[in-house]
Amino acid sequence: MAKNTYGLDLGSYDIKVYDKKRDTIWNEKCVIAIKNKREIYAVGDDAYCMYEKTPESIEVLFPMKAGMITGFTNMQFLLQNLIKGERQFSHGAEYVVAVPTDVTKVQKKAFFDLVIHSTAKAKEVNIVERSIADAIGMNIDARNTRGTFIANFGGETTELSVLAGGGMVLNRLLPIGGRNYDDAIITIIRNSHDFLIGRHTAEALRRRFDIFKADSEAAFMVAGRDLITGVPMQKAISINLVRAAVRDPLMECIQSIQSLLDRTPPEVRTAIHKNGIFLTGGVANTNGLDAYIEKNVGITTRTAVNPEFCSVNGLKKIIMSKELRQLAFSMLDDRYRWMS
Repeated sequence: MAKNTYGLDLGSYDIKVYDKKRDTIWNEKCVIAIKNKREIYAVGDDAYCMYEKTPESIEVLFPMKAGMITGFTNMQFLLQNLIKGERQFSHGAEYVVAVPTDVTKVQKKAFFDLVIHSTAKAKEVNIVERSIADAIGMNIDARNTRGTFIANFGGETTELSVLAGGGMVLNRLLPIGGRNYDDAIITIIRNSHDFLIGRHTAEALRRRFDIFKADSEAAFMVAGRDLITGVPMQKAISINLVRAAVRDPLMECIQSIQSLLDRTPPEVRTAIHKNGIFLTGGVANTNGLDAYIEKNVGITTRTAVNPEFCSVNGLKKIIMSKELRQLAFSMLDDRYRWMS
């Protein structure tokens, strides 16, 4: 019998873990800092605190890109070294891993291999598609729903999924996430004010502004560098500038939602109009995002409670329920031997 069971939600910027034995959920930044290109200097939250603040000898890397593993060795080392002290993974444990929905079988297998070949010496690794985990995390009956639309707004991707009857009807993974909005904010401020801000500052602007509701005269003072004089200074940034920056990437997401709905079978689309669209993922915390999407798509839109933890909460429920366990599967099972 396995010593413990863990649920892993590996995102581009955050790693979220459910520990069954302790009945706890914790998360840490998916970041690793390397010194002189060979020495591990810091991992997780400690490494993220160094982002954009390191000397040339230290490089801060994100082993995940667009929701997928791009630095396998760094990701494996990061996962192994984050789990220490009270977070120690027990050898011979079982794992349930959330994987992106609209990716290739090879890319899904990378998540499986990451854990099965780690020093944790896993007894068993099962995977479940993230949209299914999201639905379970929101207490949606994923096995019996006649039509549910889930939009997961993450750090580097937006996952759009149509669920019905316990399975996936349609899905699409967009390469648009919080990073794209932040880059757009950085660019528009640089071009309009000759003023350079960092990604942390851009993220703070996106999170602090009530982008869709605040008065057009609202502004925040932010720190940055004047590109003409080269002098560090503070400057007031208006909400209209932030709104203009996020408009294009957000409208691309909305158009993709509408496109997916147009391709959805009529009976499923009817159920979605009744049940609504559900938002999950960290960017879903943006104030007024649900109302903005509802206005543009014409379907009731709701944001999950603590949307950034929706998937890992779904993994918790899958781990705790024998019935829901059927939604997760092993890539070693002959029924799911994708790599043959």
